[in-house]
Amino acid sequence: MEKDNERREEYALVLDFLSTGKSFSSRSEPVAQLMGEEWFTLLEATPKPGVTLTTAERVYIGKDERDKIALIKFRISYSELTQTAQGNLRNIILSIIKSNPQRFVNFFNNSGSLNIREHSLELLPGIGKKHLQAILKARTEKKFESFEDITTRVALLQDPAEMIAQRILQELEGNERFYIFTKPYFKREQPQRRY
Repeated sequence: MEKDNERREEYALVLDFLSTGKSFSSRSEPVAQLMGEEWFTLLEATPKPGVTLTTAERVYIGKDERDKIALIKFRISYSELTQTAQGNLRNIILSIIKSNPQRFVNFFNNSGSLNIREHSLELLPGIGKKHLQAILKARTEKKFESFEDITTRVALLQDPAEMIAQRILQELEGNERFYIFTKPYFKREQPQRRY
C-alpha cells in the first residue's frame, strides 16, 4: 500500500492551456497548467502533439497510457501559475469539491484535534470556537450526510463547500502551519550549470 506522500495524482483538471507556450519562454511548445483531483497538486505538463485542452477539462495523468498528456514536467507553486490559471483556480476547486461531496462532508464528520488548543475544523475560514462546538455536538448526535445537512443543523454557518475551497486556496498559496487538503509545496532545486 502506498503512503500518502508517495501517492501520485491519477486525474487532473486543466487550469490553463498555452497553445504556443509561455510568452517569456524561448521554446514555443504547448504548455498546460493542471491541478490534481486528489491532493490539489499544481503541475505543469506538455500535451501530446496536436492536442488542444479546454479549461476545467479532466485529463488522465496516471502511470498508464495517457490520451492527452505526454509529460508531466514538474510540480509548480501557486506563484508560478499564469494569471488565467489563478483566475480559474477557485471555480475548479469548487467543482472538485462538489463532484465528490462525501469526501469533504466526511472531513466535518471525522476530523480531530491538531493539538491541545486547536481543532482541524478551526482551520476552515469562518469556524471559531462557537461553530466548532456546534459542529462537534451535531455530529455526535448524528453524522452529517451532505453540505445542506451541515448548514441546516449548524446555525449561521457559511457554505461549507466554499469554506473548504477557501482553505485549499490558502494552502496552495503556502505559508500555512498545517496542510489538511494539499501536500505542501517545496521549492525545487535549480539544476546547476556546468561550465
